[in-house]
Amino acid sequence: MAKKPDTRTDEEKRSYTMSRIRSKATSIEIRLQKALWHRGVRYRKNYRKIPGAPDIAIVNYKIAIFCDGDFWHGKDWEQKKARLNNNREYWISKIERNMERDKRFSQELIDMGWQVVRFWESDIKADVEACVDIVLSFMQEDRPGLRYPEILQLEKPLMVAEESEKQ
Repeated sequence: MAKKPDTRTDEEKRSYTMSRIRSKATSIEIRLQKALWHRGVRYRKNYRKIPGAPDIAIVNYKIAIFCDGDFWHGKDWEQKKARLNNNREYWISKIERNMERDKRFSQELIDMGWQVVRFWESDIKADVEACVDIVLSFMQEDRPGLRYPEILQLEKPLMVAEESEKQ
């Protein structure tokens, strides 16, 4: 049976694609949640009782975890901003508003005594177990603040960490 030709415009296709993007229960959130659960960490999902409704909240330890999409939250923003072509003003404004909102919610949580951990989508995909290890290490600390785990910005974080321990 022959496939019916797609007569939608590019704008209609893009609109449909964008409508399918989720804000909750994304693949990266689920991946991190399952890994945490497997390691015995109990949490709340999309915890609305605190600012920003973190993707994962470990209430007993006051740890708020956000799983930030690379594009939507501005990872390597200056390089990506330069490459935007379609609807440039809209996307720059949108992503920068998201980044400002992230900062505002993080500060509000810190002021309330929460530890805030933000993982990039690409870091969770690259090594979810390293992300879990970082969360477990924060469970042993008792200092509020914002954490962008630097270990995950390395190409192969565990290998680099093992090499530095040998020296």
